[in-house]
Order: sequence, then C-alpha cells, then structure tokens
Amino acid sequence: MNRRIGKLALVLFALYIVLFVQLNLIQVGRKTTLDNDARNTRQTVKNFNDPRGDIVTSDGVVIATSVASDPGDEFDWQRTYPNGDTYTSVTGYFTFEYGATGVEKVENDVLAGRTAAQQITGIGSLFSGRDVMGNVEVTIDSRIQEAAKAALAGREGTVVVLEPATGAVKAMYSWPTYDTNLVATHDAEEAGSVFEYLDAAPGKPLLVNAYQERYMPGSTFKIITTAAAFDSGLVDDATVWTEESEFLPPQTIDPIQNYGGKVCGGDLVEVFRRSCNTPFARMAIDLGPETMVSAAERFGIGDKVPIDLPAPAASFFGDVDYFEENIPLLGIGGFGQGNTTMVPLHMAMVAASVANGGVMMKPHVVAATFDQDGRTLRRTAPTAWRTAMTPSTATKLDDLMVEVVNNGTASCCLRLSNGVQAAAKTGTAQLNMAGEPERSHAWIVAYAPAEAPRYAIVVMLKGTTAEISEGTGGTLAGPIAGRVLDVALGL
Repeated sequence: MNRRIGKLALVLFALYIVLFVQLNLIQVGRKTTLDNDARNTRQTVKNFNDPRGDIVTSDGVVIATSVASDPGDEFDWQRTYPNGDTYTSVTGYFTFEYGATGVEKVENDVLAGRTAAQQITGIGSLFSGRDVMGNVEVTIDSRIQEAAKAALAGREGTVVVLEPATGAVKAMYSWPTYDTNLVATHDAEEAGSVFEYLDAAPGKPLLVNAYQERYMPGSTFKIITTAAAFDSGLVDDATVWTEESEFLPPQTIDPIQNYGGKVCGGDLVEVFRRSCNTPFARMAIDLGPETMVSAAERFGIGDKVPIDLPAPAASFFGDVDYFEENIPLLGIGGFGQGNTTMVPLHMAMVAASVANGGVMMKPHVVAATFDQDGRTLRRTAPTAWRTAMTPSTATKLDDLMVEVVNNGTASCCLRLSNGVQAAAKTGTAQLNMAGEPERSHAWIVAYAPAEAPRYAIVVMLKGTTAEISEGTGGTLAGPIAGRVLDVALGL
C-alpha cells in the first residue's frame, strides 16, 4: 500500500512539474506572442477597466486624463482630451478598437503603471487596491502651442518650435487635425465612422504633418548648400556670382531660372538675402554629387527624424550615382526644388543647428515620467544627433540669416517686438510645371534672439489654396513665425 502511495505521489509531483513548466512557458516564454495575438483582448479590456495616468505640459496643463465612465458603459474609465484638437499631434489617442498613437503609445507602460519600477514600488497596491498608474510630462509649453494654433488659423500646414540647445519641442501643431475625443469614444460604431472619414479626408489629418510627412522645402534648403560650400572651402566672403536671370547647367537644354525671372547676382550676402536660385545651383554643381550628398547626410537627411514619437518620416535628397547621371537635378536640389523633400520638424532642426554652433540635437517631447507618488522614473537628457557644420560655418550662416531678416526676403514680415533680433531663411517651393497655374509651399525657418538663441521655429504652409500659392515664404509664413516667437519669448 505504501509503495502504491509513493508511486502516486511521484506521478502527482511529476504532473505538478509539467504543469508548472507549461504555465511558465505560456505566461513568460510566450507572453509577447500572446499579447500581440489579435484574438487576445483580455489585456486590452483590462487596460480599459483600469485608470490611466495624465499627460501634462511643461507648464502644468493636463492634456490627457481618464475619468469615470457614464453608468452603463462597458468600460470603467474614459480617456479624455480636455483641449480637443490642440495637442493631438503630441498626445495621439488611446482607443480600444484602434490602439494608440503619440505619447499614449510610446509611454503606454508608464501611464498604465506597468514599468518594472512601478510594479516594484506598487507591490503594496495588491493589498490596498491603490492604483500604480504613472504620469508623463511633455516638453510642450501650452502658451506657445496655443499661439501656434491661433497663428496657423486653419490654414493647411505646420508649426514647430524647438529649443536649439536641448532639442526640446515647445510647440508642434499641424492642420488639418482632429478632436482626439471623437476617436477615443467607447462607441465602436461612432469611432469607426470618424476614422473612416478622417482616412478619406484631404490633407491626411491622421498623420502628424510636422514629423510624419515631407515636402519640397524651397530656398530654406540653401542653408544646407551654403554650409557645404563654407565647410569645403568652395566659397568665402570674397566670392561673387555674375548677375543673371538664368543658368544652363550641363546635360540639359532647359535653363535654371531665378524666382520670378529676376536678374540676380553679387556676393554671398547679396544672393543669400535675396534668395537667388542660380548661384546656389552653380554652388551645388561645383561642389559635386559626392560633397553635396555627404553634406546632406551630415544634416541627417536620409535617416528618420529621431523624435521620441511613433513612425517619423525621413527627409530625402538623393544619392551620388543618381546625381552623377542627373547634374541639372543636383543644381535644382541645391536650392530645395526637384526631388528634394524635407520633414518640417527636420527643417526646424536645421535652423536650430545654426543657432547651436553647428550641433543638431535630437528632438524630444517627453520631458519626464513619474510614478503615482510623484517620484521621477525617467528624465530625458539632451542628446546630440549630428554635427552638421563647423562652428565657424554656423557663425557665418548666422550673419547671413540675420541679413535676411534685416534687409532680405523676411524683412517685410518678421519683426519681433521690443527690437529683438531674429535670424531666418525663407522658402517658396514651386510645385507647378511651366505654364501651369502657380502652386507653391510657403516656408520660413528662424531662431531668436539671434545673439543668444532660445527658440528655433519652422512654419510651412501647403500650397493648396490660391492665397498660399500666390504668396511667398516671407509674406505668408513670416508673420506666423513672428507672432509665435513673440509669445515664446514673452514679448
């Protein structure tokens, strides 16, 4: 009898070991696979039945929070966005049917209280029932964000403001956009209708145009061509270009023209402030494909913009082999036309690199994360991404960009309050072919104060209306940049 009991005990023990191993394989070894299985909604349901932490601006404005759901709702908590569409490009959304985007996605574990640090410090919550959700502070300043939205005034485009020395994003607003509350609703049919509408709407409102799209940059790209020419020694203060209205490059019978067919030439200060095209086309061709492509790569062109948000786009210039076969397009690319496209955030980073002595910082929107007791979980440290140019080149470009504001294409429309000096470069990216109706994007990149830069900005207006297509970067984007910088600087 005892022998039978012993055998039974051994069998039961062996079965226990098998069960223990299998449970661990399922709960630990296959956790990621099971969590990602579309048929497994248990974790998603649990997430929606738990409260979620707040997303807060640098000046204390709550831009995403959870509130108790109405009686009869299948979920206990409703994610809400108190400011409607103002911060959609930053917070993203958190939904049951469609997942999450923006900060809601990248900081999901913190907001849900699932980081290792939160789990360890929250062990007592197993007995007390206390929530372990965390909060996220973003770098956005609500004053600057609201100023960007107001200045854009429903025109299709984007505004981004950065700190040149840290890469902290102080404002990022794109239009068209949408009220995040409309997609965060627990009514699946209603949310589906909204998503279907937004997906079909012109202007791609579901994308954040500031960092998930790229556009022809026009003459703002001349900053990069000029930096390449200075760093290579091709040009200096004594370099002069012939007065001309057009230039015929090799491999073509179609000449490159200045904007509006104007006659343009002179020294670098003159051609930069007036934004002549032919000198920069000549400059790019004289530098050659290898040097121009190398310069573009130093500015990070070709790599995804390294922002701490999902699915950033990469700017585009071209490769050496392509330009060796297409020298005219190298010249056109030298002043930001042709196949050259830039992510708006990236152009803000280009201006910021001039302001920061040639060093381009990684942009970030997450300033810090905290547990429920306010203890810091993580704080973002400023990080350099590229050394785009030498310090001496940055100084020379600063002088050129100040001249653009004082006596050039931005002198009409970028004058900051209290005599604060800004530095800028405008751009009017012509999208139409010869003989077609005028269509162009209007750009400006700038920073201020020029002598001790605190903020860099990009404004890009899409050429989707006659008002924008018939204007220029200086006349249209310049006033927007001025109003936003005034608010940022407290002027």
